[in-house]
Amino acid sequence: MICGVDEAGKGSVLGPLVVAAVAASSENALDDLGVKDSKLCSAKERERLYGLIKKRCRVTTVRLDAGDIDAIRVEMTLNFAVARAHAQAISRLSPTCAYVDACDVNCFRYAEMVKNNLHRVCEIVSEHHADEKFPVVSAASIIAKVTRDRAIATLAKKYGEIGSGYPSDPVTLRFLTAWIDEHKTPPPIARKSWKTVSAILAKRSQRSLLDF
Repeated sequence: MICGVDEAGKGSVLGPLVVAAVAASSENALDDLGVKDSKLCSAKERERLYGLIKKRCRVTTVRLDAGDIDAIRVEMTLNFAVARAHAQAISRLSPTCAYVDACDVNCFRYAEMVKNNLHRVCEIVSEHHADEKFPVVSAASIIAKVTRDRAIATLAKKYGEIGSGYPSDPVTLRFLTAWIDEHKTPPPIARKSWKTVSAILAKRSQRSLLDF
């Protein structure tokens, strides 16, 4: 058995990072589904494929919320934390070989990072853009993306319009700025260790000093 592993939300300033692993009997077991990198699919297509993948394959996810990531980054780099989460997902499925989307500029180094967090022998194939090269990783990218999108939708019901959660999203930045202006502190769903948050806090502090 092989598995593919990918994550969604690594660079997000709001909400969780989700790692997904999808197990299949062979490299071509998903060919007829037409899976591809989640970024190349519409939201509707991702939802359709999500259901098909879950019916055909064993699937597992690991979720790291904003507070988890802030705490982890005190002890290790985010790349190491993602490698550990990749290993955790792989361990749940016990494949003989796992294809992972490398989260390090050095894909061989990333493979070793994942291996060092495994409790049993498993061949690790680590490549950049693995979600475009291997259908089983494409499937994992779809599971991770849909799972995270659903989590963001749930958070939006509680906090209002928060956008995609990424620093490049104007809606996300407006939400963060407005929340910090009102509450004087970042929301619980924000990664406080992110530069985006510290920049907004610094700008607010500067405004406060000017007002004084």
